[in-house]
Amino acid sequence: MLKPILTRLALAALLVAGGLQNAQAAERFITVASTTSTANSGLFDHILPLFTDKTGIEVRVVAVGTGQAIKLARNGDADVLFVHHKPSEEAFVADGFGVERVDVMYNDFVIVGPSDDPAGIKASSDVLQALNTIAQSGAPFASRGDDSGTHKRERSLWKEAGIDSPSGDWYRETGSGMGATLNTAHGMGAYALTDRATWLSFKNKDGFEIVFEGDKRMFNQYGIIAVSPDKFPHVKIDDATAFVNWVVSKDGQAAIADYTVGGTQLFFPNAPMQGS
Repeated sequence: MLKPILTRLALAALLVAGGLQNAQAAERFITVASTTSTANSGLFDHILPLFTDKTGIEVRVVAVGTGQAIKLARNGDADVLFVHHKPSEEAFVADGFGVERVDVMYNDFVIVGPSDDPAGIKASSDVLQALNTIAQSGAPFASRGDDSGTHKRERSLWKEAGIDSPSGDWYRETGSGMGATLNTAHGMGAYALTDRATWLSFKNKDGFEIVFEGDKRMFNQYGIIAVSPDKFPHVKIDDATAFVNWVVSKDGQAAIADYTVGGTQLFFPNAPMQGS
C-alpha cells in the first residue's frame, strides 16, 4: 500500500509545483511611472495589451504628473519611467537613476479656451504673444500647478514671454491632472495649456476649442528610461528592458502610430529604430 500513497504524494507535489509556477507566471509584471497624457489619451489601453500578448509581461501603470513620476522612479518605486520633460529625464539619467534615455514619440501642446476667445489670442503671431495677451487682458487662465511635464513647459513659456511668475485673480492653479484642469478651465471659461492628445480625448468640449497652436516652442517630446538596477537592485531590469526595447522597436512604434481618436493620430513615433 505504501507505493500508491507515495505515487499520490508525488503527483500532488507536482501539481502544487505546477500551480506555483503558473501563479508566478501570472504575477510577471513591471511598474511604469508615466505622465497622465499617455493614460488619459487611451494610448496605453491600445499598446500595452500588444506587448503583454507578445511577452507575457503585464504592465502596471502609475499615471501622474511627470514631476511625480520622476519622484516615484527616484525612490525605486518603478521599473520604467515614461514621461515628457527632456531636461528632467536627462538629469534622472545623469544622477544615476536611469540606464539610458531614448526618444519615443512626440505631439504638441495647444492653448484651449472659450470659442469666443475673450482675450483675442487667435491672431497671435506666436505663443509668447498669446500668453502676454492673456495676462494683459486679465482673462482667466487655468494652470495644472502640479510640476507635471505640461506645467513645466507652461512655466518655461511664461518665463520666455517675460512673465516669470504669473499671479493674480486671473491665474488659477488647480493642482490637478490634465483632465481635471480642462474641466476646471471649461467651468471657469478660462484658457489652459494642454497636450493635444489629452484634448482630443477630452469629452467636455461644448463651447471650448483650440484657440492657439502651431508654434515650434510647443513641441512635446516623450522619452522612456529603464530604472537603474545599480541604484535599485530590486528593479526588474530584464523585463523593463524588454518593454523599453519593444516600445522603440518597429512593432512598438507602429502600435503608437496606429492609435487614433476620431480618425486623428495622437502621437507620432520618432525613436531610433531598433528592429522588431
